[in-house]
Amino acid sequence: MAQITTRTATIAEWDAVQAALTGGGDGRSCQCVWPLVPNKDWNALSVDDRREMLRGEIAAGPPPGLVAYVDDDAAGWIRIGPRAAQHRVLRSRVVRSGSTEPLDDDSVWAVTCFSVRREHRGQGLNGALLEAAVDYARGSGARIIEGYPIATDLTKASTNALYVGALSTFLDAGFREVSRPTDTRVVVALEL
Repeated sequence: MAQITTRTATIAEWDAVQAALTGGGDGRSCQCVWPLVPNKDWNALSVDDRREMLRGEIAAGPPPGLVAYVDDDAAGWIRIGPRAAQHRVLRSRVVRSGSTEPLDDDSVWAVTCFSVRREHRGQGLNGALLEAAVDYARGSGARIIEGYPIATDLTKASTNALYVGALSTFLDAGFREVSRPTDTRVVVALEL
């Protein structure tokens, strides 16, 4: 059986971050900076610009996410950090109408992205990444963690749409459902 481990995304893990993001889906083009920039800025950025933004964010610290490894292969990524620093997320209708937490509260962290390489899907990586992300947030002083997953109990989502995670992954990790601001999106929270 394969061994799954995780590490925070420091600059020493840069090659692993890139391997995790470029194994299928939108990770290669998004570079997980979508949660950070408004739409007009997003549309003006090239993939190279996005990659450099992520590299700069990781280099500056603190780590904005974690990398999962299957044995020694970089296999997945999760973005987690203070919600207030993820500017586009704060403008999201799902967050604005579904969260019960103040938008400017730095003790509220958010999980906004999962990316798993095609060849490693179906092995429980999202659950392992989320568990490690909870530990990381707890150790970094977060008070609460929110997620904004797809309600897979009501809809069949494409792999790319599941970048926000599946509701079942969060519920299995102890998160509670806060609201369903749309037919397919759920706000979940875990108090630390």
